[in-house]
Amino acid sequence: MGKKSTTVIIAIVNKGYIDQGEKPMLDMFLDSFWVGEDTRELMDRLLLVAVDQRSFERCKFLRLHCYKLELILDEGAVDSNGEKLYMSNDFMKMMWRRTLFLGDILKRGYSFIFTDTDVMWLRNPFPRLSQNESIDLQISTDRFNGDEQSEANQLINTGFYMIRSNNKTISLFDACSAGIAFKEQDVLLNMMRAGVFRELGLEVRFLDTNYFSGFCEDSKDFRAVTTVHANCCRTIVAKVADLMAVFHDWKMFKRSSTNQTSTSRSWTNHKACRDSWN
Repeated sequence: MGKKSTTVIIAIVNKGYIDQGEKPMLDMFLDSFWVGEDTRELMDRLLLVAVDQRSFERCKFLRLHCYKLELILDEGAVDSNGEKLYMSNDFMKMMWRRTLFLGDILKRGYSFIFTDTDVMWLRNPFPRLSQNESIDLQISTDRFNGDEQSEANQLINTGFYMIRSNNKTISLFDACSAGIAFKEQDVLLNMMRAGVFRELGLEVRFLDTNYFSGFCEDSKDFRAVTTVHANCCRTIVAKVADLMAVFHDWKMFKRSSTNQTSTSRSWTNHKACRDSWN
């Protein structure tokens, strides 16, 4: 995983993200590093964590940095083949095994960026992420309240965040693991609202959706957007359909000779994801 002074990029994949549809989600995720601005070299920092043999073999075939994670909890093994429908029992088990694994990474002294594979990296995010070592956690939001320091009405999203390894963040993940009956994002949100972040002394920066955007709240500026997350979406098929439109919009912007007027551009409507809730 490289030197501990280098921030690792971690993404977790299963069979549903490599086999489903003509354009699997993993392929789109990796494509974003190729078409994004100053993102190709970041693939050297990327660790793909596979939760089944099929996705592990695919990772090795692509000659990426790969790690095989066994999805085993106290009650037994999880069937990790195929898509885990949002908030299903297997989805919850997979999310919490993920939390335990990431907590172990922190305990080993590694800081990292965690990214879901339905996050498209359109630009190198590091220039938009604070390098101030006093900031423990920088986390994306579904809807940004306008203040990077304020917890008030912030809807955090664990699909993209940067976290530093220290005693405070390790304590955070240990506490988060204790709430295994709930989705990790909900646990973190409840902990934040209950004042646990402040009790732990965490310095948290909430990421502006103008730079770290998603389907819940689009960036309004193509010149500023760094990542696009297919959040507020229920199925992989819907995510892929609407992320294809994101790629189209991005490529049209890049080809335009008038991209100085990018604030007047808008993203294609995320219809497939909206319909996925019906």
